[in-house]
Amino acid sequence: MKHIVTVGDMKAGQNGGMLVTHALGSCLGLMVYDPVEKVGGLLHAMLPLSKINPQKAETNPFMFVDTGVPELFKKLYDMGGQKKRLVVKAAGCGSPLGKNEMFKIGDRNYTILKKILWKNGILLKAEDVGGAISRTVNLDLATGRVIVSSKGEKREL
Repeated sequence: MKHIVTVGDMKAGQNGGMLVTHALGSCLGLMVYDPVEKVGGLLHAMLPLSKINPQKAETNPFMFVDTGVPELFKKLYDMGGQKKRLVVKAAGCGSPLGKNEMFKIGDRNYTILKKILWKNGILLKAEDVGGAISRTVNLDLATGRVIVSSKGEKREL
């Protein structure tokens, strides 16, 4: 079964199915998987910091990297995932409008992600970030495989 993760959303599951998110430009796509428990989740966060709109962050923490990333990890821990086994991959964080994009949202999303992971002793196993392309990401909850599609090409992350 395929579950679509929209902008500002997160979904998690166990033992099968597919999580898919589309149109990762400057947004962060974070895929986390525990291969023993076969639990995984996909976050599609739009903005780096929740302090710009605390009320929105309270109703939808997945819109922001700084609130969505911890919520994704908490969900997976609740489902039996263990930190030491988690495979963490990132995609997106690009500059779809080019290098002259004024707000550098993609760069800032990536910086906040790296800070959160570093503070918690978690490393990225793989990433497909930056550039001006849009990406679609598929996370297979049976195997943990992550497939990134862009410009008609697919590759495993």
